[in-house]
Order: sequence, then structure tokens, then C-alpha cells
Amino acid sequence: MISGLMNFLRACFQPSADGLVHTSSSDSGGRQDGLLWYKDTGQHVNGEFSMAVVQANNLLEDQSQIESGCLSLQDSGPYGTFIGIYDGHGGPETSRFINEHLFQNLKRFTSEHQSMSVEVIRKAFQATEEGFLSVVTRQWPTKPQIAAVGSCCLVGVICSGTLYVANLGDSRAVLGRLVRSTGEVLAIQLSAEHNVSIESVRQEMQSLHPDDSQIVVLKHNVWRVKGLIQISRSIGDVYLKKSEFNREPLYAKFRLREPFGKPILSADPAISVHHLQPDDQFIIFASDGLWEHLSNQGAVDIVQNHPRNGIARRLVKTALQEAAKKREMRYSDLKKIDRGVRRHFHDDISVAVVFLDSNLVSRASSVKSPNISVKGGGISLPTKTTPT
Repeated sequence: MISGLMNFLRACFQPSADGLVHTSSSDSGGRQDGLLWYKDTGQHVNGEFSMAVVQANNLLEDQSQIESGCLSLQDSGPYGTFIGIYDGHGGPETSRFINEHLFQNLKRFTSEHQSMSVEVIRKAFQATEEGFLSVVTRQWPTKPQIAAVGSCCLVGVICSGTLYVANLGDSRAVLGRLVRSTGEVLAIQLSAEHNVSIESVRQEMQSLHPDDSQIVVLKHNVWRVKGLIQISRSIGDVYLKKSEFNREPLYAKFRLREPFGKPILSADPAISVHHLQPDDQFIIFASDGLWEHLSNQGAVDIVQNHPRNGIARRLVKTALQEAAKKREMRYSDLKKIDRGVRRHFHDDISVAVVFLDSNLVSRASSVKSPNISVKGGGISLPTKTTPT
């Protein structure tokens, strides 16, 4: 009884990944309830949004953000909404780095091009990858294991009635679209996963590396790139991109026996462009921790059939209930399990649900709007604040 109480208290007042202690009291950025952080409702340029994050690892490896308002360094715009879900692995360093730098890189290239485009987004990803490589290079002599830290990276940008979706790894964006003839809301997947559990991704890897018969291997019944990692694209994971980091003192479990001449993993995002329609109701952006337990249509049905307020938290809770059910345990008991141990039951999960108001989506990107920044796990501040 006492140990259970201590675990509960420790979960409520544990330091978050940003080193701050969050309690369950309300703040402008959201609320904390044990290992769950949530912001039930907020307003972005194109409508409303809801966010939630639940921690399973010792250190939160998922990071997420919604930035709305000006998408460039100039006040003249364009204006819109940026959504990012960053699912880290091997540690939190890469996902934190992306959370701090990707949107700033996007604003820089938007300013240079004076508009939003596929090219701007691709350049922002490339600059973020190069920035993290610089961190690894600097830290390699004292912290070589950082070469084996990486992150998936899913981004949505809504600007001038257009939705851009850029993806590396296996997070997923799903659109809910109203079918007027039936009244139902259909789930449409907007991103493709780069996970070698998918046959087409294995074939892509084999075609890119025709001389390597071991580029993808089945290990303990799981397909992995070089027997090490399931995803084929990421930010970071420098040990599989530059041969000079695939050596001692990196842990032996990450080192390949033979040197490689070209990068094994890619940091080039798949980018799709969608012209938003009046029947497009909302988009769910989430790390694979959610999709492990919910189908696309199942998630869309939950969003469609419940109030907007707190909908991201509801999705996370439903996924955790499914995780508990798979282990033949009660959800109330799963909630008592502390971080670290919790990873044996489910992954870190980050969810952002972005609702689309067609009147706001269709307006010109030059219409000025306030800047809002919300980061999963903590911060919600207008870019320019006045002292109180």
C-alpha cells in the first residue's frame, strides 16, 4: 500500500523531460496528471486544437509542438499553423533538438523564399539534420553514444488553404473527411510510414542498397535495418549515416562489422500536398504509440463522436485502455505503473488533433494573426508578451 502510494506521488511530481517539475495545477501551457500532460483546447489560425502526451520511458523521448501565426521571420507572413510530432529513440536528445530548431529553420527558409513550399520544408529538415550532426560531432569525444540517438519526424503545415505533410519514420497523420451523402466521417491516411515491417519499405531499402544482401534482416521475428533499427528514415542515428561514427567507443551492439560507403538511413522526408476541402474536418497527428493500439478509422470515430474539448486526452486514454486490455489488466492498474517500467506496456504517446474551420482555412495567408506556441509537456506563450 505504502509503496503504491509512493509510486503515485513520484509520478505526479516527477521532473519532466525539460527538467521542470510539473504538478497537476493548471497553467497556460496545459496540465499534468501523473505521467500524462494535456492541453484540452486551444485556438490556432485555422481553428481549434487539442494535445496530449503520456510518458512511458524513463526520460520522455516524444516531443511535440503546435506553432500558429507567422510562419516566417518577417511580420508580413505568410500566416498559418505548424504541427510537429517527434518520436525519439535511443534517448531524448534528437527529438528535443528538433523541437527547438525545426520550426525556426522553417521560418528562416520561408523568409528567404517569401512563401511556403515543399522546397522550404525540405530545406528546414535538411538544416535540422545538419544541425544535429554538428551536435554529435562536438559531443562525440565525451559522449559517443549520442551517435546512436535519433528521432522520427512528422510535420504538418497549413498555409493558404493548403496542407503540407512531411514525414520521416513511423508517426502518422490521418484526416477526418465528411462524406455528405452518408454523414459519416472517413479516415484518410496522409503519411506513409518508413518502417521495414512494411514490405514496400524493405523493397525500397534493397533497391537502394543492391550490393548488401543484409541491408534488412529478420531478427527475433522483427524486420530491422542491418538488424538494428526498424525505421529507414530519421533525423539523427548518425552511426548509420556516417561510417566514422560507427566505431569504438560506440557500444558494440550498434557497431557494424563492415564499413559502409553511403548512408544506410535517409533524412529526406516524404512530402505530400493536400488542397483542403470544406468537408475536411480535422487531422490527427500522432506518434506510433497511438497507432499501435488504434486503427485510423477507430481514432477518427472517437474524434467525431465526442466533444472537441479534451479529445487528444481521450485518444491517449483509449489507447492506454487497449494496452491494458492486451495485458489482461485494468486501466486503473496500468496508471499506477511508474515511468521506465511503463515502457513494457506501451510507448510514449504524443497526439495533436487539429480542427479545421473552413472559413478560416480559406482566408488569405496574409491575414495577420497572433503567434501561439505550445510544446507538448509544457509551454504555451504568445511570441511577444507584455509584462504583467
